[in-house]
Amino acid sequence: MNTTHLDDDLPLQGLLVLDLSQGIAGPHCGMILRQQGARVLKVEPPTGDWSRQMGRRRAGHTALSIAFNTGKESVVLDTRQPKERTALRCLAQQADVIIQNYRPGVAARMGLDYADLAELNPKLVYVSISGYGPSGPFADLPAIDTTIQAVTGLMGVNQDAGGTPRRINLYVVDMTTGLYAAQNVAAALYRVARGGRGRQIEVSLIQTSTVIQSYLLLDHALFPNEAPKAFAAPTGLFNATDGMVYVGMLNDAMFERLCKVMGFDDWLADPILQTSAGRITRTAELNERLGAAISTLPLAHWTAAFEQSDILFGRAHQTKDMLTHPQMKHLDWFQPLAIEGVGVLPWQGVPGNGQSQKPPGEAPLLGQHTASVLAEFGLT
Repeated sequence: MNTTHLDDDLPLQGLLVLDLSQGIAGPHCGMILRQQGARVLKVEPPTGDWSRQMGRRRAGHTALSIAFNTGKESVVLDTRQPKERTALRCLAQQADVIIQNYRPGVAARMGLDYADLAELNPKLVYVSISGYGPSGPFADLPAIDTTIQAVTGLMGVNQDAGGTPRRINLYVVDMTTGLYAAQNVAAALYRVARGGRGRQIEVSLIQTSTVIQSYLLLDHALFPNEAPKAFAAPTGLFNATDGMVYVGMLNDAMFERLCKVMGFDDWLADPILQTSAGRITRTAELNERLGAAISTLPLAHWTAAFEQSDILFGRAHQTKDMLTHPQMKHLDWFQPLAIEGVGVLPWQGVPGNGQSQKPPGEAPLLGQHTASVLAEFGLT
């Protein structure tokens, strides 16, 4: 990932973003905007964004605080103090974009809600991120990625073989919410650039979690009296003699090629198996036989066979393996991020932006930029 660029090439160059959010969803939105050229002021309470306290800590940082705040400027303001609350309001009045994930009503009590600020800056784009939305019977409840996974059935989608729901072991709802928020910001900024007004953007974790399950909800609506079924068969993660490989099935033609590779002529002759609708009625049977065949030979054999026959497959890796994966090296995807007291870490930018994004900046310590930013804006 070559991040050499001219500042004029960055789509959001010159915009000021005030990131008041904590955790992952809001900060991830701010990180995307920062990578695309915006200046992001990260306003934190004296105790810091709670992501600084999650997981293992080293030299004042955690993996979460680095991942979602690198390149931002950390400003500590204690909004319980009137002068510091006033300073925050002054910063907010000069921002092009504000991101906050306060519970409903908190921003209004601080004089930082959209209605107040838009009177002073009609072009303001204001992002509100919440667990359950701004109103309704659940609006005041605390929520994080994992509780929303439980509430929306996402843990049920990830159930084990015995049917017990399990959390997806990464913050997929938070990160997807941040993506949706950033996309909405881009659309709102486009409207402003064409002479329109800014707007308030409201994104909730519960909405995001249902959107990423949209096809499951539609499948249930289409077949309300039937148990959920697989969308393709055979498909799954199978053991070879020296590792695991995932095999996917895209269409009837690919199934025919798989049959030829595996020598399953009886599958080719079976009329029920000629369509996906027929195959999914026999998912367990097909997966069991395919798994038994794959278990007899090493990964190298199956990699060559599936690649030659254009069959969807993927050797199972661990996340850390991506640091040395030949395709990631070819893409020059990981960039060095030097952090004082830590060393050099691998950094990833925003997919799809190519040269139109900033190189990695420093991961700010809590309050590192408070004095310089307040002085710049004429505040003490």
